This record gives sequence, structure tokens and C-alpha cells, in this order.
Amino acid sequence: MSTPVIVGSILIAAVWAAAAIQRVYRQARFFQIEEYMNLRYARWVLRERSRALPARPLVALIVSALIAFFSDTVPEGFSLIPFAAMLAAGVAALVPLPEPPVKKAFVRTQRALRLLITAFTLIVLVMIAAVYLSLTVSSSSLVSALSVGVAGAVAFYLAPAWLIAANVLMLPIEETLRRLFIRRARGVLADVHPKVIGITGSYGKTTTKNYLRDILNGRFKAYATPKSYNTMLGVCIALNNDVAQDYSIDYFICEMGAYIRGEIQRICGLTPPDISIVVEVGPQHLERFGSLENIAIAKYEIIKALRPDGLGVFNWDNPYVRQMYERGYPQNRIAVSTQADPHTPLPDGPRFIAHEIQESLTGLRFNVTDTATSTTRTFQTPVVGRHNVLNILLATAVAVHEGMTLDDVARRVAQLQPAESRLVTQTDERGVVVINDAYSANPVGVKSSLAVLGMHSGRRALITPGMVELGDLHYQENFKLGVLATQFATDIILVGPKQTQPIREGVESTAFPRERLQVVTHVSEAIAWYREQLNAGDAVLLLNDLPDTY
Repeated sequence: MSTPVIVGSILIAAVWAAAAIQRVYRQARFFQIEEYMNLRYARWVLRERSRALPARPLVALIVSALIAFFSDTVPEGFSLIPFAAMLAAGVAALVPLPEPPVKKAFVRTQRALRLLITAFTLIVLVMIAAVYLSLTVSSSSLVSALSVGVAGAVAFYLAPAWLIAANVLMLPIEETLRRLFIRRARGVLADVHPKVIGITGSYGKTTTKNYLRDILNGRFKAYATPKSYNTMLGVCIALNNDVAQDYSIDYFICEMGAYIRGEIQRICGLTPPDISIVVEVGPQHLERFGSLENIAIAKYEIIKALRPDGLGVFNWDNPYVRQMYERGYPQNRIAVSTQADPHTPLPDGPRFIAHEIQESLTGLRFNVTDTATSTTRTFQTPVVGRHNVLNILLATAVAVHEGMTLDDVARRVAQLQPAESRLVTQTDERGVVVINDAYSANPVGVKSSLAVLGMHSGRRALITPGMVELGDLHYQENFKLGVLATQFATDIILVGPKQTQPIREGVESTAFPRERLQVVTHVSEAIAWYREQLNAGDAVLLLNDLPDTY
């Protein structure tokens, strides 16, 4: 085998390996967004042809192979043309394809780095094997160049598979590290020994968690899991990083989320709750659970995890949560409502009832009646969004149970602030009011968000990609959103033609002016529109912001 053939084969392999490694690295961000779940990531990749089979590298490979084949004039010796052609194809694959603006950058966690190193190693080993086999089989320049080039292209197009394979190979190591991390977190909780309050719900759990933390901190020291850390790993991070050796913490408030049945039960196994709160059962993540009944079963796990002397707090207004209350466990149960009549309380009905609710641009004002003591107090808060009344009520129930009075709670409620990206209102440098409700969107919350937008004067723009993960209810609920939006917005900008089609059809079913409805591809286009079109005194509602996998 001649040295030029060996060198040429190695160069082709190196370029294609670099292209494959680069693609794996770029794909790792999406794999991370899908929480390292192989099937979800694979479905996302295969959903669009351009993700699985980007055209440019394939076209470059075919053209280069044809050039190499028809230009080879030295069948048994060395010819530069096949190698140059395959190198050119590799370079075409190495030049990255353009991507839309990144919303969530890749986070180089230890797990992500282990995954990447494993995937990169697999690619290098495959390309070494390809070079060795090509040189063993034939001494022809054409055969060597084509075989290594094709192997490199296969490695490039298998980038998603390398990530999945690496994830499978690393599973024993990750599982071992996970168990050690959980064991450490369990030790922290046993050592510090705070009272544990668990919160779950299809939506509203983060806001309720933050309100409860801020109310309890008026008398105690309460720590809440940060942001939306509501998985087993997130709870462990909170315990190991923030709670460890802080013996001043009286309450550990733990948000618990779930995509499948059993997840909340596992978190409760780590952090057995003394108090459990169920906020809502709704169609959020319906496509993963399959039915609202399955969602209700999953959320009830937080109640089943209570000891018989624990406390359960329930949203009476949600029929699924009310059914949990009516099951009679635990014996100590408190229900809250924004719909019940405080003057004619029901036997074994809601204890805390909010009534005479008023909302303005300066916040919420409402009365809270404790039917157990016939006490009524007026609450006032700068928080907007009518749905937040229920979140405050749930937090109030726990605080009163733990020894605070309604007056104590009212003073703390007056200082509450919205959670990050949940109906946060700011005025930009040009005087445009920006209502940031971009964290997520659900059928209950969107009504409150649009009502807040509607209270503003001037032009009122809605920018939204709609609601997702609603399963069979996706079209129905998004169509309703479109109809509802026309009652509050003067301009509607939909982000993403495909997923917002039901919203557009809902808007178009009304008399809403068609020239005031726009559909754009990326949220950056919508932001540019409002910066150009809106002026001081106008308002814009940013309703939901989908991850990069949409």
C-alpha cells in the first residue's frame, strides 16, 4: 500500500470525523432539552427530514463520488482526484448549516461532557476501522477514497444515533452516580430535618411554592426548591447545594413534577412530605400521560405519600382535585375555593374562600374568609392575574395551619412578587409595557394573562407560539385561545406556522381584522415587530416561549 493512499485515507477520515463530531456537539443541545430521553429525542429528530438527513452533505458526497469515479485514470495506482473529491465532500459537511436563534444554550454539565466524550470516541473508532478496512481490501485510490468517504458520511448522518448509543453505554455509570447523589441528598434531609411541604399540579406549582415561601418567611425560615427544579435530580441539587448544614431552615418546600406515573412517588420517597398541596389537574403534558385520569392518579401520589397525621391541601374548584379531597385521606384536609359562597359554607367543604375579587393594573384585591373561624380579612397584592388568587389561597391554608393568622398572611401577601417569567410586567425604555408570561401557557392561565393585557389602553399585542403537549386537546384548546385573544388584543403575532394553525383558525373564525394577524417563523421576528410598531402607552403580552425543539 503506497504512502499517498494511506495519507489520503487518513485525511478524509479526519475531516469526516470532525464533521460528525461537530454535528454530535450541536445535536447535544437538543438531546439535553429532551432531558436525555432517547425515544423523545429520536422522535424529535425523525419528525422532520432536514433534521435527520440534511441535504447539503449528501449532495456534496454524491457529486464528489461521481467526480472521483469518472475522473479516475489510474485504476491500480495513486490518483489525487478521488481523495480531493472526498475531502471536498467532508469539508462541505464540516461547514455548519445555519440554525435559528438559540433560546437555550447547551449547558456543559458533567453528564453532558461524559456523554460527548463517549460519542466522540465511538466516531473516532468507527473511522479508524474504516481506514483500516479500506486499506486492507484494496490498493486502488478510488476504492480507498470512496469507502472512507462513505463511511465518514454514514458517521456524520448517524450523529443522533451516536448520542443515543453513548447514553445507553453510560447508563450504568450515570445510574451509579445518581444513586450516590440521591443518597447524599437523603442524608442532608435527615441531618437538617426541616418540615417538608410538597407541592404538585399540572400548573401553578412554582408560583404557589414561591408565595408559600415568602409568606412563611414572615415568621419562620422557609427554603423552596429554586426556579422550576421539580425532578428527582433538581430536588437533590437543591438539598446538596443549598440545604446542607443549614440547620436554621424550618421548612423545605419541594416542588414535584411528573411526566409519567410514579415520578412523584419516587420524589416523595426522597422527601416524605409532612404537608402536601395539589394545585391543579389539567391537560398540561396530556400527550405524555394519555388522559386526565392518569394525570390525576400521578398527582395523587403526593397525597398517598403523607403519613396519616399529615396535612393535605386541595383546590376545591378543580373537579379532579376535589375528588382527591373527597377520598377522605388524610384525616387532616383543607380545601380552598374562589367559587364557593363564604356565607353558606358547605359541610366538609372548602375552609378558605376568596370572594369579591377585584383586579386592576396595580394588582389584586379580595376578601378571604376562614369558614372554620368565621374570620374575614382583605388581601391586597401587587401581583396580577386572577388565577393567582387560588395560588395565594393554597399558601394561606398552610400558613394558617402552621400558626400564622390571617392578618399575618395579609401583611406578607401585600409584598408578594410574581415568579420569573410569569406575568411579570415591566416598561421598556420606549414606554411600552411588556407583560412577560413566557414561561409556559395552559388553558387556565391564558385567560388571566389575556385579561391583564386587555386592561391596558392603546395597542395591545399578543405574541405567542400557543400551547403544547395537550394531546388530543391541542387543536381544541388552541382554537379557543385564538377566539379569546380577539377579545383582548388589537394585534396578534403567532410564532411558528405549523403549531399555531389552530390559533390562526380560531382568530379567523371571528371578525378580527385580518391585517392585524401575522404569522412569523421565529420569536425574534415578533420581537422586532413590536419594537418597530408599538409606542409609549402600548402593551405587549409574551405568552409562552417554546424550547428549541419546537
